[in-house]
Amino acid sequence: MRLGTPLSPSATRVMLLGAGELGKEVIIALQRLGVEVIAVDRYANAPGQQVAHRGHVINMADPRALRSLVELERPHLIVPEIEAIATDELLRIEADGLAEVIPTARAARLTMNREGIRRLAAEELGLATSRYAFADSLEQLQAAIADGIGYPCIVKPVMSSSGKGQSTINGPADVQAAWDYAKSGSRVDQGRVIVEEMIDFDYEITQLTVRAVGDSGEVETYFCEPVGHRQEKGDYVESWQPQPMSPVALERSRDIAHKVTANLGGRGIFGVELFIKGDEVWFSEVSPRPHDTGLVTLATQVLSEFELHARAILGLPVTTALRSAGASAVIYGGMNESGIAYEGVAEALAVPNTDLRLFGKPEAFPHRRMGVALAFGNDLEDCRARARLAASKVKPVKG
Repeated sequence: MRLGTPLSPSATRVMLLGAGELGKEVIIALQRLGVEVIAVDRYANAPGQQVAHRGHVINMADPRALRSLVELERPHLIVPEIEAIATDELLRIEADGLAEVIPTARAARLTMNREGIRRLAAEELGLATSRYAFADSLEQLQAAIADGIGYPCIVKPVMSSSGKGQSTINGPADVQAAWDYAKSGSRVDQGRVIVEEMIDFDYEITQLTVRAVGDSGEVETYFCEPVGHRQEKGDYVESWQPQPMSPVALERSRDIAHKVTANLGGRGIFGVELFIKGDEVWFSEVSPRPHDTGLVTLATQVLSEFELHARAILGLPVTTALRSAGASAVIYGGMNESGIAYEGVAEALAVPNTDLRLFGKPEAFPHRRMGVALAFGNDLEDCRARARLAASKVKPVKG
């Protein structure tokens, strides 16, 4: 792809569907390469819109609104960044030649819905996963648990993000509340959930996998060092890189990641989530875009996951080289307020070898991710401790 000049007839135009903190970092990476960026979100002044050339607020799950905007802006590339998108319309947009969807419209459609990607991984590719079932009602959920999933188990909406609607069921008394919570957390009101057995794993990783044009001129697969992470209620709290693991487990993880991403096709970065126990590996999920746990790469890699995504989608060379070990820790809103301020930033940055990203979200909620602390160095546990310490220094307050 030849790169043009923004806001001119030669411009290379990229439209992001979703402009949160991950999209914001992708936009910054694209801006550095002279790309004209259009940031779309469901609310005004989303983080990515604050740094894009233009922003639009639409319901991206509305196919007519989505097509109208694409026809207005005429982007060369469309980059989905969230789940609540009219993916069937993306298929039509791609088929009509209006724009190229990253990585592909098919990949966006499959991965935005947990049912599509789980059936692909387990039933078509034959990859190891937890036992699972889908349910459209409370009665079906109860039957699925009784028929083989068992307790404890995990329930999630088939379409949600960042742990929304996810809960653990420890016994029959928890089922009703889990069903209600899953329905409330769905990004699209489908009333359909996936219930999974609880795997007894040692740790979980994100295997960031890049499909980019290589020296051969063809799309090749590249792997970042594995990212370890800790989650609470399905949402990541801290991550670190590289996650120590056995050579066998690493090889199996990358084999699974390669099979899934090769099937999905296209170019860009994928976050492949996996459960690890000893040398055993189970596939969990995949995101066809930068992953929240991969925020740690802002401190660890020569090219962050966001720079890798920008380069890959533009057909440019990539490197997944690690610069140092590092860690990230989340900063939460802690309150329901608009236009909050932050105290303790200087104290956080006084922690040696640390950095911060404050996302600029216009509204805070108690458990909303408002920023992240980063730490880098030679010792992984020391990096984790310093990232947590730096994060604890930042205090969101009323503006």
